[in-house]
Amino acid sequence: MQYEIKGDQLPVVVCTLEAGESMITERGAMSWMTSNMRMETQATGGFGKAFGRMFSGESMFQNKYTAEGGTGLIAFASSFPGEIRALQIAPGNNIVCQKSAFLAAEPGVELSIHFKKKLGAGFFGGEGFIMQKLSGQGLAFVEIDGSLVEYQLEPGQTMLLDTGYLAMMDESVQMDIEMVHGMKNIFLGGEGLFNTKVTGPGRVWIQTMPLSAVAGIIGARLPGHG
Repeated sequence: MQYEIKGDQLPVVVCTLEAGESMITERGAMSWMTSNMRMETQATGGFGKAFGRMFSGESMFQNKYTAEGGTGLIAFASSFPGEIRALQIAPGNNIVCQKSAFLAAEPGVELSIHFKKKLGAGFFGGEGFIMQKLSGQGLAFVEIDGSLVEYQLEPGQTMLLDTGYLAMMDESVQMDIEMVHGMKNIFLGGEGLFNTKVTGPGRVWIQTMPLSAVAGIIGARLPGHG
């Protein structure tokens, strides 16, 4: 499989498949394709894993697209201004990402549910306590809100992120929610009650324009919200 990511603020990944090669995606992610691409809807991994995907923000069912009779082309477009990133998933290199980040992948990649281990992260994480985990073997494409900044955290090294800015992290990274210190900071700082705390070792990817932040800005400017 060959691919090319095109576009700027609204990118699309165009995949070229040889005969017999396939891609899996969530419903509605396909943007265009050649007529020799055959689609098959399936509950990958059985009902239990399909049900778990529903809780992680994805559909219970996935579509599998296979090139038949020769080379095929299929494109998957981002649903929000940002970036599309290609991730090489392999045993020992699992990636945990925000809900609805998954765009498409080779069939060897498994999309499953990932619970944040700390209860505080569950109730105050802003995005819920369920994230997505990409495991298995193969190439996966994810969509990011805005641009992406990557950090490599050493063992025990921590960073604090405003809620919603965590896009992805290595499975080795620990995540928790930390309350903002000081009553003045809480009530006058304008940054909310909680921050997301990530602790290494591992890579952390931070997005610059979370959809939740954009929604808050738009909502504050609607009539009736002064």
